[in-house]
Amino acid sequence: MTPSTSFDYENVLKHCADGNRQALRQLYEQEAPRLLAVVMRILQNRPLAEDIVHDAFIKIWKNSGSYHPELGSARGWVYTLTRNLALNALKYSQRQVLSEPEFLLDLCDNKLVEEDQSANALSELAKDPLAQNELHLCIDRLEPDRKLCILHAYVDGYTQGEIAQLLDKPLGTVKSWIKRSLKVLKECLQ
Repeated sequence: MTPSTSFDYENVLKHCADGNRQALRQLYEQEAPRLLAVVMRILQNRPLAEDIVHDAFIKIWKNSGSYHPELGSARGWVYTLTRNLALNALKYSQRQVLSEPEFLLDLCDNKLVEEDQSANALSELAKDPLAQNELHLCIDRLEPDRKLCILHAYVDGYTQGEIAQLLDKPLGTVKSWIKRSLKVLKECLQ
């Protein structure tokens, strides 16, 4: 599917800058499927790609007044903005997966106190560099699906429902994997 030659991208961006929501809807209908395909090629993750395209349209809406035709085509501006968001998301997700365990432990402490009191014990490990290394080793020992659940929940910030969709697993399974994995991590670290 190729873009319509009659679609006036510059005019649509101008109307977006003026607050015309219909213009944004027209742009969305015109480009969202192709933008999603571009972002999917970069991220290889459909739920994240959909989020990035959504964020791109919000950013287009808010920043359409900053588009200057003398710097390039309006369509090119839309694609560049979206591609940059996708590349930033890719860098961010890689950086978070490789981040210090303190980040994981802080999230465990904040998100799981109601679910599992073992998070309190894990939070103490954030102060000990040797324990942080042990945490990395313990996480690496988890089964791949369970490790993904933990990383998606406490590093990427996904909800359990989002993880279930991402892994194509039942929500109950994801919940039990996370709960059991936290217990395994606690035992591994003691």
